[in-house]
Amino acid sequence: MNIKGKLIIIGGAVDKGSFSETDLDKNAANNLNFFETGILKRILNESKFKENSRIEVITTASKIPREIGPEYLKALHYLGANNVSILHIEKREHASDPETLARLKVADVVMFTGGDQLRLTSILGGTHFHDILLDKYHNEDFIYAGTSAGAAAASNNMIYQGSSSEALLKGEVKITSGLGLIDGVIIDTHFVQRGRIGRLFQAVVGNPKVLGIGLGEDTGLLITNNKQMEAIGSGLVILVDGREIKDTNLTQVELGQPISISHLVTHVMSKYDTFNLETHKMHIQSSQYAEKLSFNQEDIDQGKIV
Repeated sequence: MNIKGKLIIIGGAVDKGSFSETDLDKNAANNLNFFETGILKRILNESKFKENSRIEVITTASKIPREIGPEYLKALHYLGANNVSILHIEKREHASDPETLARLKVADVVMFTGGDQLRLTSILGGTHFHDILLDKYHNEDFIYAGTSAGAAAASNNMIYQGSSSEALLKGEVKITSGLGLIDGVIIDTHFVQRGRIGRLFQAVVGNPKVLGIGLGEDTGLLITNNKQMEAIGSGLVILVDGREIKDTNLTQVELGQPISISHLVTHVMSKYDTFNLETHKMHIQSSQYAEKLSFNQEDIDQGKIV
């Protein structure tokens, strides 16, 4: 199936409690890492009408929506976006409001803020808003952008709980259904900074067909046609591929006991690197092993190289 929309998932920056983003700076240029011009500017550049695209900032995941929403407006306006609004959807009934649905229908970009991904899915999941969101993503030149909780909730399977220090104890990582924009992956955020690689290991060993995606802060992926992924931002994306796992004790140990895994493949992506979800092949943009052609001026002069 050809997906016309684009998915931009970002690893977030600061969280407090249940991923709530705080420490906001009144000067947008000095704000949270994911406001860094590289990622937000890329969202604008990828959108249908660039700075004139209709953008809705959706604060559903946040416990401080009235504070976090205006900061997005400041950051986007700082980059030249001139058609940005905030959608506060704080209850399931709000997701059926005719005005809210009308605004979603004409949006070119939706930007889901951080917060609690379980709050996001429990409020929006299965609503008319959710149905319209999926339809636009599949059939229109439309961008779903999400940071932190907004990124974690984008996939069909979603991690919603699990400590970093005990992530490789059986049963410690909790998984539920996400918003379902992309299948075959599971996404974790604040990844490098919080040492969350164990959470992805456990998620992947339980279903090795699913590719684990760990997004560092101020870092993201641009995904086109649910197939081609490009790393954006300043940090790292960690991929955990379980298809070649050779052995594990997952089904033999009791809950709370350590998990063993043999032959788990990982990849590390940085800016401009790409990964194809169909072939599972990664391309490093600045590979030290890439073939470099060197031309001898004498050969050029003699017509051997044209």
